[in-house]
Amino acid sequence: MADTRKTKVLIIGSGPAGYTAGVYASRAMLNPILVQGIEPGGQLTTTTEVENWPGDSHVQGPDLMVRMEAHARDMGCEIIGDIISSVDFSKRPFICQSDSGTVYEADAIILATGARAKWLGLPSEEAFKGFGVSACATCDGFFYRGMEIVVVGGGNTAVEEALFLTNFASKVTLVHRRDELRSEKILEDRLMKHPKIETLWFHEIEEVYGTDMPKGVEGVKVKHTKTGEITDLPCKGVFIAIGHAPANELVKDVLETHMGGYVVTKPDSTETSIPGVYAAGDLTDHKYRQAVTSAGMGCMAALEAERWLAEQE
Repeated sequence: MADTRKTKVLIIGSGPAGYTAGVYASRAMLNPILVQGIEPGGQLTTTTEVENWPGDSHVQGPDLMVRMEAHARDMGCEIIGDIISSVDFSKRPFICQSDSGTVYEADAIILATGARAKWLGLPSEEAFKGFGVSACATCDGFFYRGMEIVVVGGGNTAVEEALFLTNFASKVTLVHRRDELRSEKILEDRLMKHPKIETLWFHEIEEVYGTDMPKGVEGVKVKHTKTGEITDLPCKGVFIAIGHAPANELVKDVLETHMGGYVVTKPDSTETSIPGVYAAGDLTDHKYRQAVTSAGMGCMAALEAERWLAEQE
């Protein structure tokens, strides 16, 4: 028979929003349970230098998440390495099924499932995923020492990946379909001044090609977005950095969403379209998508859940 765990507040997700919610819900004596999900620590576990976390001029993303998890535990939050596979928000207590078989019953829910990397959607990209095509420079950059690499994208993620990859690659080509970047100016300035980085404007990836035995990338075919001209670009690694999509699989058919799947919350609030269910962090934030704003929303969600539970009693 499946184990059933009951809690006043169940937090689903373990990035800055989830762990901060755990800290605040614990301080409110709500004895929260936090289920970490498929990627404990969230996106920051796949970044290196974080330079915009208040109080730390430089901190490694994984180190920051280890500290956040420890803080939540120290406050009294129970943290469980499990994955919530389905939710039933039709009545209270809310019921959440997990991969482990455990059933979680909760009076209030805080959703902090974050976001995941987007892909181009090319068959050739899919064919070489893990064999030269990646969405995580910090995970895979080491394998491309002295090699030529292509990075696709034009925002903060793409520029940060390109700069990081210069630690390993002999050359990094940034392929962008426009002629200007959407990144922070300080990052753009670093990119433009870096001797190892070349930018290829008005281009997009048409195809990734390579060998089968052994399997590996040999280059990409890029298309000019205005003329349609195809150019061959030899490289050993292709890093896709075109942004992220909210990890909304659990709730996309249950809660109101907008802007490509982000969960809708009430103005100046983390309340969703279902009373007692709150959303925080990148799951709901299509505008800022920063660790510090995610943490702030985690705080808001816990405080709002505390007040709502008090009103119910």
